Amino acid sequence: MTGDSLAVGQRSLGDPEVRYPLWPPALGGDPATSTEDVAYPVEVDYDYGRVPADLFGRDAPGRVDRWAALLPPLTTPGLGEGGTPLVEVEDAVFVKDESRNPTWSHKDRLNRCTVSAAVGVGARGVVVASSGNHGASAAAYSARAGLPCVVLTSAAVPPAVASFLAAYGAVVLPVPVEARWGLTRRIVEEYGFHPVSNLGVTHTGHPFGPEGYKTVAYEIHADLGVPEAVFVPTGYGELLFGVWKGFAELRRLGVTTEVPRLFSCEPAAGGPLHRAVSRGLPATWIEPGDTDAYSIGCPVNGYRGVHALRESRGEPLLVTDEEMRRAQTALAGRGLWAELSSAAAYAGYRQVRDSGRSFDGPVVCVSTSSGFKDIAVAAHRPQPVDPAWPEVQAHLAKAGITP
Repeated sequence: MTGDSLAVGQRSLGDPEVRYPLWPPALGGDPATSTEDVAYPVEVDYDYGRVPADLFGRDAPGRVDRWAALLPPLTTPGLGEGGTPLVEVEDAVFVKDESRNPTWSHKDRLNRCTVSAAVGVGARGVVVASSGNHGASAAAYSARAGLPCVVLTSAAVPPAVASFLAAYGAVVLPVPVEARWGLTRRIVEEYGFHPVSNLGVTHTGHPFGPEGYKTVAYEIHADLGVPEAVFVPTGYGELLFGVWKGFAELRRLGVTTEVPRLFSCEPAAGGPLHRAVSRGLPATWIEPGDTDAYSIGCPVNGYRGVHALRESRGEPLLVTDEEMRRAQTALAGRGLWAELSSAAAYAGYRQVRDSGRSFDGPVVCVSTSSGFKDIAVAAHRPQPVDPAWPEVQAHLAKAGITP
């Protein structure tokens, strides 16, 4: 599988003229352009002139492996990630349901690439700082690759995520949030583990990771063409960047002529990307307020998100927890149970729609994860019901169901 990759190097997003070899991955961002306040990430570059002419026209299974030519070397077997469905929830409004991935989230696309990097550099194991989807996914792909995985998480990890981590045999260390990045560095330096989460002063993440997210764009195009807009739940902005880059590559290769507008959807209790874009900054730190959308409640953005919005003529949105809950309920009424954070995209779309704006073409909302991943999911326990027929009828009537 590694021989299929056309990746040739790494390029700074801070200055595209600054380039590095493909190996080793530039963890922590580009040192040439970064400062004490801002870390600029790198992206993977490819030999686009050698991309097979029929790559995007092949009648092949829609899995991540299909796009190996435009991904970093895949040095470890996958778990069948990718190929998730587009579900129409309103006229010309589609949900890209990433909960259908092996560990029920979009992070599987990222970790297929990051754990492959760990194998590629001969790391002794993988370390990740996460209290949610990223940790569960990293543990799965580490197990698949035969590597130990250390997950720096919190004591309030959602029950479903804790179950994933236990099943995959990860070493779970619940520590305060502010201690995670420093401990990640220490484990990297002293144990030879490969980090698949952030090491930069502002968020850079793993340079190979967002490349996996490009496949979301490839699949949307294969199923729908180029939508007018894509709404994306946004924390650090890696998924946002990956979706943008995927469509930008399709345009570069002459497969399409345009890139959809991207809308980042962050919790109103925080929103570092919204603040950075509003102030014309590459990145900002904030003190986030309380939000139940824990997966995207971030204190800092990364420059990737700023880049994606600028290049797609996109827009940052802030959505409240209440807006996300209403969107989550609406999606459930259409048969899709999304994590609250995942419902941010549909909440963002409804916010724009309700403001009176409209779209001439199809719209896609990316739903990143399953409702099983929410923190409060264990609290939903049904109460016993008296099986006497009058009692059953009373319960049905309360729900609006009549004979």
